[in-house]
Amino acid sequence: METPTALAAGVVLTGFGGALLLWCAVELRLRHHLRRHGVPATARVLADRDPYGEPYDDTYGELDSAPLLSFPAGPGESVLARPRGFTPLRRPSWLRPGTTVPVAYDARRPTRVVLTVPDAASAVPGDVFWALLGTSALAGGLSLLGTVLAR
Repeated sequence: METPTALAAGVVLTGFGGALLLWCAVELRLRHHLRRHGVPATARVLADRDPYGEPYDDTYGELDSAPLLSFPAGPGESVLARPRGFTPLRRPSWLRPGTTVPVAYDARRPTRVVLTVPDAASAVPGDVFWALLGTSALAGGLSLLGTVLAR
């Protein structure tokens, strides 16, 4: 690989890997903080609607894996939000529209919400995937920069 190409690829991969690892760390810290110190609430899973406001013909709510939640966040205030860190390929049966789930949210920004059920630990494989992707991109970028600088 020529020096300018290797340098450009090394900078791009290093930047991408570093940014991805930083995002992973911030997201994990936020979810951990919300589970420990967030305001507990009970949320209802709502059926998703199309962009025109019409309900989808989706009995089990499998179109978007992160469910749309509605929960009270104060006197007379209802919040619509999707939980952070929960994106499996198929929505589990316990998150079908109409069911209630325990959540924790940030009192200052109620749209920051996480599921607090034990099965919410299924976000771990996704977290590991993104961390490995960031680490490998960072390592590849640093190795390319190392070869350019060693010339």
